[in-house]
Amino acid sequence: MDFTFTEEQQAAVEAAKAVFADVVPDSVPSPALTAGAVADDIDRPLWRKLADADLLSLVLAPEYGGAGLDPIALCLVLRESARVLARVPLLENSAAALAVQTYATDALRADLLPRAGRGELVLTVAAAGRTGHDPAELAVTARREKTGWVLDGMQTAVPWAQSADRVLVPAHTDDGTAVLALVPRLQSGVRLDDQTSTNGERHAQVHLDSVRLHDEEVITAPGAWEWLRNLLTTGTCALALGLGQAALTMTSAYTSKREQFGFPVATFQAVAVQAADRYIDLRAMEATLWQAAWRISSGANGALPPAGDVAVAKIWASEGVRRVVQTAQHLHGGFGADTDYALHRYHAWAKQLELSLGPAAAHEEALGDLLAAHALG
Repeated sequence: MDFTFTEEQQAAVEAAKAVFADVVPDSVPSPALTAGAVADDIDRPLWRKLADADLLSLVLAPEYGGAGLDPIALCLVLRESARVLARVPLLENSAAALAVQTYATDALRADLLPRAGRGELVLTVAAAGRTGHDPAELAVTARREKTGWVLDGMQTAVPWAQSADRVLVPAHTDDGTAVLALVPRLQSGVRLDDQTSTNGERHAQVHLDSVRLHDEEVITAPGAWEWLRNLLTTGTCALALGLGQAALTMTSAYTSKREQFGFPVATFQAVAVQAADRYIDLRAMEATLWQAAWRISSGANGALPPAGDVAVAKIWASEGVRRVVQTAQHLHGGFGADTDYALHRYHAWAKQLELSLGPAAAHEEALGDLLAAHALG
């Protein structure tokens, strides 16, 4: 089997590298030195560059102005964005757009997708705490009425909700199914309370009080929420991989220059062994990420559903990104805790990603349940 990336996927990586080349991670204020969020808005100039490079429309079909690529290509671009801590909702915007393209009505696709691909419409997703598989665990309810849908509830930690035009909100219905509602930020009944994430990004607690939506604004297709949850999680694993690779690269450069007793500390066995262990972590994160992304992209059948591959990727990403950044700070010594140095920001981002993914033990339990169900079935 050929596991190399296609020419189109490699071209997406090169385009992403060109766009992110001018992004400087330490140009953003440290989250440890700011009372609230590090910025009030997303990086709009960078967002414009992403749109001009056709990276916001990467996964959209050609009829909507996109390149028609798959989630693997999206994960490749996300990896590059995390290397420089790009302050944009690239994952949420792309995942929401792809969900609309896959499951929404023709009218909604035609209305939203071209604008989202051009960067004129910003989408985000209210999906914090997405580890559960039972729709009844969703914090928002959706009630069907003659004139449309009514949404009630609250969702916390919605990335850049204040900057988004639409928020894709998963909700559960009275019959125990899950739907996806595209809620306009300025819709009557919507209230946003400011929150700040661990990495200093602006989040919001979104309150929905009898928010009324038209039928075409609510996606009711079976399996849509599970598919979106898997895509968001896999994308988060891609962010963890890119961040970990950047942190290890910084550590390699520092330990190669920092000398003790007349020798670079990278030549000391204790340092080399720790760096090698973290390299192994990154290779495992990489292998499990592409396996999960491939399952989502291809829809290929396997011994387990795609959720099994996603669970394995989460186990490695959650644990791996923490270990990589902790080792990076350890090998940097006191310099690693300097808030004027970029590694401090990478640590904050790594913690945010770890919290978003959830503990590895929970994913191991979920994987065990899947294996048990498969054995019994």
